[in-house]
Amino acid sequence: MITHSFGIVNYLVLFGYLLAMMLVGVYFSRRQKTADDYFRGGGRVPGWAAGVSVFATTLSSITFMSIPAKAFTSDWTFIIGQYLAIAVLPLVFYFYIPFFRKLKVTSAYEYLEARFDVRCRLFASMSFMLFHIGRIAIITFLTVLALRPFIAIDPVILVLLISVMCIIYTWMGGIEGVIWTDVIQGLLLSGSAILIFIVICLKVQGGIGEIFTVTQQADKFFPATQFHWSWTESTVPVLMIGFLFANIQQFTASQDVVQRYIVTDSIEETKKTLLTNAKLVAVIPVFFFAIGSALFVYYQQHPQLLPAGFNTGGILPLFVVTEMPVGIAGLIIAAIFAAAQSSISSSLNSISSCFNSDIYQRLSHKKRTPENRMKI
Repeated sequence: MITHSFGIVNYLVLFGYLLAMMLVGVYFSRRQKTADDYFRGGGRVPGWAAGVSVFATTLSSITFMSIPAKAFTSDWTFIIGQYLAIAVLPLVFYFYIPFFRKLKVTSAYEYLEARFDVRCRLFASMSFMLFHIGRIAIITFLTVLALRPFIAIDPVILVLLISVMCIIYTWMGGIEGVIWTDVIQGLLLSGSAILIFIVICLKVQGGIGEIFTVTQQADKFFPATQFHWSWTESTVPVLMIGFLFANIQQFTASQDVVQRYIVTDSIEETKKTLLTNAKLVAVIPVFFFAIGSALFVYYQQHPQLLPAGFNTGGILPLFVVTEMPVGIAGLIIAAIFAAAQSSISSSLNSISSCFNSDIYQRLSHKKRTPENRMKI
């Protein structure tokens, strides 16, 4: 296994980030008095913050590293999925936001009992919980797998740093703490993407113009071969259909996103949530794909810097640890942690809200007070 020295300064930056997340959880723990505070934020969350949270939630550490790797090895075709997330917003604006606000629900699946029966509600809720338990495991495992060659921390310790600390601040701060940590994490990972691209442009001979020219000559933007229908390949028509339905499901029936619709104090603020998310989705993913193209050109100019037999899935962490300035590298590794933790914390809180509302409260034979529900 190839290992690289991470350095004391980078470690200090990384642990400083983790400490800051814990402090946010401690701060918001003082506001958690009832189940409404814990799962709905008491309606205190501004729309723009909820929007950044949606963006951070849907952009995991896997995405943070895999998008540049995809552009490095292949092309930009998968960016279509990001813009289809914007395409479904009119549907959510005019139908789903007023619908969920009117219901005043904690779980997105409460409606299924009123429309069908309790079995349908329980099936949907338990399916969501099982999916996100698996998602948490996958995000944690793949993040540790990608970072392990570059930072000299035992994999078990890495798992604890990513997941256990995330569990603690999520448990303490409730949905309000989750959203505000998401804001910090979303801004950190967005700023990191922009910073990485700028640094690569400065290192590439010929700068951004050379990156664009070489990428175009290599036909690594949108190859013509990707615009035909295929039953076996991820071509543009296939991706459009797949991402369209995936985004409809995520923005209309996934508790981790739907929960953001009910944490603001009005429909107008909730609409700001989606507008903020749309603005970030329109801009930030472009930088992740551009990073992949820029790395392709950089390592073409400096092939000796790419280890023989290197797994290009870790191309971004490799560049960060070996080429980024001291301190900045620690900040960007912290951004990868942030991308993982923003998704994990949202999954944890939404699993908790589903269990509390759809299982514990619904199936309990005793009437539970809001304070008792929050403790559970």
